Order: sequence, then C-alpha cells, then structure tokens
Amino acid sequence: MRKPIQYPVSPPRGDYPGIMPPQSVRIFKGLNTFDPLSIDDSFFTDMSNMTLDEYPTLTAGPGYSVLGTPVAKVLGLGTWKDAELHAVFADGTWRKWNGSAWTTLASGLNTTAEWTFTNFEGNLNAINLIGSNGVDPIKRYDGSTVQNLSGAPTGGNYITTYQNRLWCAVGKEVHACALDRPTEWTTFGGTDEDSYVKDIETSRGENVSFLSGSLSKLTIGTPNSLQELYGGIPKDFNVQIVSESEGFPSNKSAVTADGVMRFINRSGIYSYGGASLPDSDFSDVIKKFITGVDASCVAGSDGTRLYFRIGSRVLIYDTRSEVRSWVAWTGVNVTRFTIFQGELYAGDEAGRVIKLGGTTAGGAPISWRAVTKPFTNNTIAQKQRWLKLWTYWEFAAGSTLNVYLSKSISGDADWELVQTITGTGEPTMQRIIVPVNKYTLEHHIRIKFEGTGWARMHEYMRQIRQLSIH
Repeated sequence: MRKPIQYPVSPPRGDYPGIMPPQSVRIFKGLNTFDPLSIDDSFFTDMSNMTLDEYPTLTAGPGYSVLGTPVAKVLGLGTWKDAELHAVFADGTWRKWNGSAWTTLASGLNTTAEWTFTNFEGNLNAINLIGSNGVDPIKRYDGSTVQNLSGAPTGGNYITTYQNRLWCAVGKEVHACALDRPTEWTTFGGTDEDSYVKDIETSRGENVSFLSGSLSKLTIGTPNSLQELYGGIPKDFNVQIVSESEGFPSNKSAVTADGVMRFINRSGIYSYGGASLPDSDFSDVIKKFITGVDASCVAGSDGTRLYFRIGSRVLIYDTRSEVRSWVAWTGVNVTRFTIFQGELYAGDEAGRVIKLGGTTAGGAPISWRAVTKPFTNNTIAQKQRWLKLWTYWEFAAGSTLNVYLSKSISGDADWELVQTITGTGEPTMQRIIVPVNKYTLEHHIRIKFEGTGWARMHEYMRQIRQLSIH
C-alpha cells in the first residue's frame, strides 16, 4: 500500500512562537522626563495642549476665550469683592471689565512695573481693591474710582494682608500698617495697634521679592530665601528663616491652594505647607522642563489644577488624588493668573485677558500633540517584530489627527507621517489602524499624535512578536 503524500501545514498565526497578546494603554498619566526607556507605558515624553480633565482619557485643551480687544501686555490682574475683574496694562492704564469691554479707571501709570492686588477694608468706608507696583504710589479702588492710598510707604510693593493689616515691601524692609488702619504706616506709640517695619536679613543681602499672607503666617521671600513672620501684634512679631537655598524669582511665582503653597524656583517647583521644609517631590517627574526660571515665571490655580508658566510653556499639575499628573500648555505667554467668580483667568504678553475653558483657542482650532515613550521588548536588548498598531479616538467635525512614527529614542529628526484622519459629523468613536510595515523590525518605536480641533484619545494598542536574543 502506498503511503499518502502529506504536506506540512503552517500553524495558525497566533501559534507562532513569541507572539504577544495585544498590549493596550487606556489610562494616561501625562508627562514624564525620566529615562524614556524605563518609564511606564502610560506616560508621554512630550506634550502640548492636551489635558487630563476627562481622566483617564487624553483630551485636546485647554481652550479659552478672549475678553474684549487686546490692549497691551498685562501687568496685573485683580478682582474687587469677586464682583469685578480688573487689569493693568502696559499702556499705563488700570481698567475693569464691564461684561463687554474694558473701561479705563486710571491712566499715566508706569508702563513696565508689574502689579500685586489684595482686598482690604479696615476703617475705610467699604472693601477696597489695593494695588502696588513698587514705582507708582500704592493705589486703592473703592468701587467707583482709583486713588492713591494716603500714608502708604513710597516704593511699597507686593501688597498683601495678614492679621488685619496691609503689608508691603520696600527694598529689604517689610512694612505693615496700623491695625485696621490702612492709611497709617508710621504709628509707633508702643501699643498693640501700632504700625510695624522690619529689615529682612539674608546671607546674600537680597531685596524682598515676595510677600504673602495666604498661609497661617506671613511668608517673606527673596530670590534665594524663604522666611516666615509669626505673631499677631507688633511686640510678638518674629521672623524666622526657613530656607536659604529655595526662594522666589518674583511675587507672581507662587500660588496657595488647599492650604499649601507651591512656588517656582531655579532648582524645581516646590511645595510648602509650613510644617516641614519645602520639597519638590511632586514635580521631579517633569524637572527637565524647569529651565530658564526668571522673573517672568507665573503660578496660578483653579482649585483643582496648578499652573506654572516657565519660558514658553505652562506646566499644569492635576491635584486630584486619582490623577496627580502633569500636562503642558503652549501658545499663550501668561503674565498673570487670577480666580474670578470661580473661573481661572490669565493675562498675557500680547495684551489679552483670557478665560480658560471651551473647545477652541480664542475661536481658532486648538493645535495639540503627544509623544509616547520608545516602545521596546520586555528586555531592551531583545529584538521584536511589530505586527499591529491601532488607536481609538473621538473626533469633532473638522478635527484632524496625524500619526507619526520614529525609530529614535528622542529628538525630532526622523518623524514620518504614516496616517491622517479627519473628523466628520457629530463626535464619534473611531478605530484607526496605523501601518507599521516599514518599521516591522525596528528595535524601538515612538508614536507622535498631532492634530487640530477637539479630539479625545481613549486607547492605543500594539501587538508584537518577541524574537530570539542573539
């Protein structure tokens, strides 16, 4: 009997040795500047104009709207009783927003000095918005007009409130008005209601660059030191040095939220609550972006997110316990942040005052991008074969997505466009296949998602085959 001829049958593709199950990333954790080959898949090495507001998805934003017509560089933002929004511009005007336009309250002010604001009443007829810039006389707005605050120190700056007194800095000195008397700064009669003045000593002999009464004590900063003033009356006022290595480049470089102060320093973004020394643990993950720190740096908060403008980038930290991650925002050179009626506003170098929120950048489509880590095998030295790559997005009509691949660990030299998608109709979910043929045998691959308009990424997934180690 003849033996039948038998031909070998190739096993199903899934039975090939080394083929791994699809690896999905559906929880996104924002920016990470540590070693890109070692960080978790959920992090990105670079990002612009994307948020984790709809965590764990990654969404285009933040959007914003512009209030009125741009004037000139915004030198200060303040709010009067949370009922009116005020701004000082580089054309030397102090204006308020009337709901449709900026109306001028004062003019002829210095065109470069930046302003600090606080609300205070004391023995005035009503709550006043007090403003200072260190050059013009300290001003006050009573609900109708802007006028000089009589009796205030010449050159006073960084106006703030603490223990029912106004405080300001003049060079190395810190001044306080008499108790509840904002027009009396030189009353020294030996009583508990006296005015107060103190020379702030530092090892470098620096001028005061920061004052804040937002914690349970008065925080005093210079570019390289942090000090605190305790006490409730002049005879008990006591200044103590906290640090002579971490300081404040400017009065706008710090923000207090939930009883904790965060501030920008040349060596990092620090968190300080008064119970221990300042620490930068929460910002170490994005430390490579903290460069070029100077007096233009700005800090702000909307109560949930912390905003830090450093150079041309705004680094945003989401404080929610389940998130606690960083993203970045570009395209707006912020000069000031403030909260007005529960919303975050910002002024910029182009003279705009903007309200954060919405799905457009001042009426234009938002431009955004996110760059993944370089994906390798479980062991970096082991080769891999790329089989599939796909991603899952939600788009608005007219939004675009470009997908690029790179075989480099970092840099922008070899990005190649491999897929383009344009949104149509109502926002819908869409599975997008990314061709990887050209990159099948690359040792590592990075992915760049880049686009315009509103979009949200829900997932990206890859499937590889592990090759033998040789």
